[in-house]
Amino acid sequence: MGKIVIIKTGSTLPGLKTRRGDFEDWIRGGMRLSPRDTTVVDVAAGEDLPPARGCRGIAITGSHDMVSERLDWSERTAEWLRDAVRQGVPTLGICYGHQLLAHALGGMVDYNPRGPERGTTEIDLRDAARTDTLLGGLPRTLKVHASHSQSVLTLPPGAVLLASNPWDENQAFRINECAWGVQFHPEFDSEIMRAYCDHDGSGACSDIGETPQAAEVLRRFTAIVNAGTGTAGRTPS
Repeated sequence: MGKIVIIKTGSTLPGLKTRRGDFEDWIRGGMRLSPRDTTVVDVAAGEDLPPARGCRGIAITGSHDMVSERLDWSERTAEWLRDAVRQGVPTLGICYGHQLLAHALGGMVDYNPRGPERGTTEIDLRDAARTDTLLGGLPRTLKVHASHSQSVLTLPPGAVLLASNPWDENQAFRINECAWGVQFHPEFDSEIMRAYCDHDGSGACSDIGETPQAAEVLRRFTAIVNAGTGTAGRTPS
């Protein structure tokens, strides 16, 4: 079988990277995978993606770039993602990855008119999330870590809205029964979130805490990949 491909769309803060590793390390750890289970492709550095049909699953990291910049590597990755979703490869986009997936499939991404969302916040799962493979069974109100300036302003055609909050209507979605986007960061812990808040000097980060139920999303995605299906409507035990 193929490996889970982690599409690296950027790197974290230099000091944090030295202490804690990078985006792909946090995602791999959250998925409880070893390096031999994954292939990391640094698309932001110009690395080529493998054929989508050979991937067992796909996870797309966050980035400090903006989807609306339409950078060459980002647009090439969006085209590749369209093909991967058409082929039914289980796919999870996180923050920038969430936005890039939405953009690839026909949604609109731009700066959130309410401004950046940073810190530990809450999102509300929608009715459709109750039977969703990835989010079903989680608390209706979920504590999450957020750090983003852009948002999915319009979902792609056919997308199912799974989570919202007053700051960002489109916090999570599913499309084509195999692909999910989450605006929040299930790979962040409180130390990582605090480092971003300190870096940004944001006053919205006074109540940082752990988000273990949001972190469960990564383990659930691993279960979906291991089951060999992205079909929605079944909640993993």
